[in-house]
Amino acid sequence: MLAAVPRGRVITYGDLAEMAGYPRAARLAGQTLRKLPRDTKLPWHRVINAQGRISLPEPGAQRQREKLEKEGVAFLRGRVDMRKYRWRP
Repeated sequence: MLAAVPRGRVITYGDLAEMAGYPRAARLAGQTLRKLPRDTKLPWHRVINAQGRISLPEPGAQRQREKLEKEGVAFLRGRVDMRKYRWRP
């Protein structure tokens, strides 16, 4: 499911879990993402929390933000506009 998230869009941990068949398992989605190898080709950076914020601690948060901004995702006061950038197939 993660591979399907388009460039320039974001998905929440909860939405990702639900799409994968695990409703109400946002924490499981986060734990699974943490186990991805560092050189993964999956777009892990497109997953953010339901408030539109990055949940990673630094320096990972800065890396994620830079990747999203490179794709055209804008932040306003540390948040992504979920109405504009949230992806729901």
